[in-house]
Amino acid sequence: MSGAPSVAVVGGGITGLVAAYRLRRLLGAHARIVLLEGAERLGGKLHTVPLAGDPVDVGAEAFIARRPEVPALLEELGLSDRIVHPSGARPLIYAGAALHPLPAGTLMGIPADAGSLTGLVDTETLARIAAEPTVPLRWDRTRDVSVADLVADRFGEQVVRRSVDPLLGGVYSGLSDTAGVRATLPTLAAALDAGAPSLSEAVARALPEPSDTPVFGTLRDGYGTLLDALEKAADAEVRHVTAVGLRRSGDRWDLDPIGSVDGVVLAVPADRAAELLTDAVPAAAAQAARIPLASSAVVALALPDGAALPQNSGILVATGEDLSAKAFTLSSRKWPHLAGRDVALARASFGRYGEAAIVDAPDDELIARARVDLATVTGVTDEPVAAFVQRWHGGLPQYRAGHLDIVAALEDAVAAVDGLEVAGAMLHGVGVPACVASGTTAATRLATRVAG
Repeated sequence: MSGAPSVAVVGGGITGLVAAYRLRRLLGAHARIVLLEGAERLGGKLHTVPLAGDPVDVGAEAFIARRPEVPALLEELGLSDRIVHPSGARPLIYAGAALHPLPAGTLMGIPADAGSLTGLVDTETLARIAAEPTVPLRWDRTRDVSVADLVADRFGEQVVRRSVDPLLGGVYSGLSDTAGVRATLPTLAAALDAGAPSLSEAVARALPEPSDTPVFGTLRDGYGTLLDALEKAADAEVRHVTAVGLRRSGDRWDLDPIGSVDGVVLAVPADRAAELLTDAVPAAAAQAARIPLASSAVVALALPDGAALPQNSGILVATGEDLSAKAFTLSSRKWPHLAGRDVALARASFGRYGEAAIVDAPDDELIARARVDLATVTGVTDEPVAAFVQRWHGGLPQYRAGHLDIVAALEDAVAAVDGLEVAGAMLHGVGVPACVASGTTAATRLATRVAG
């Protein structure tokens, strides 16, 4: 290629920002990198706002610290000293109108033995879990099933709704009904494929080895610190416009409103990817359109410092409880760096797949529901000093049964054309580390192609 390369990154969330940063590192200072984001700000589902005078995350609030992607990225950007870890306080589950400790020794709420769910489910269900290894297991290595179908068949409905749904809902804003085993629990699927004779045994094999390393981490002043550093290091031409009209033009790509570029990374949600790919790569567009999206809302509350929040990191809500909220994060208990503030911080989460109406409720209604539900589960009735409502429309893809096949077909279709990459949470993971990895992979492949 003669002259400096020009590339466009569509989508300014964490995936797109990482892709733009990697492209700058790989293509050099003279490359033209355009970052297109239809929203007024960058960051996507990472958003730090001031609440009661200090920064608070109202989107994703943590990353899996045992994965290498985020710590490595923070080290590159000189932000390693900003990493903080949770206090060690344990979460609770609200089920049967009562609080229970989060079961230990489970894989996303699926038990390896009955003892871990004692008190959370009834005696009949405990007996069923205990007897499960004696019941022949039918597992088809060539197919995928929903987590709900697998667990209900082996352990019963109570395990699904009281133990599995609360954990999966916290990750995907869905239920186990809309979570395929292979995409959401790959280690469990691998154990079953390898011949585990029961679900209990498969869970035991899939559980991670015990470790003293903190599971989660976050940034002392919020994810905004990382977003600002990525934007600066990427040194991209940021355009807050909606990209349309993606089409192949000779050996280049045309994209409105910026015109012709050598390559494009699409780091957008599944519905937007489907729109952009419709004319350019219709086979890929058809696959992206098969990935449904869930909407959710977060209500961040700053309560008086004396508010008697439980000494726990959070409260997950079982399916079917008489509450609007699906979970609470007791931020001042979970994160030591927040415990020293002049207020007690908590977050209420609303919305699962198929429950979009509550997400669009007015701010005052969502705040009121958050307060009522918090009072129901904790007894805390203090008037908030401040509150902030953040909505995430179409924020999280649902990895339904067969998701891996959809992604494989999508990626194969895109790989057949030159100078185009897809990335983001719709593919191989919704967490921040997975998005960082996805943006890095797409940028690396595109840089190799356009640099020739």
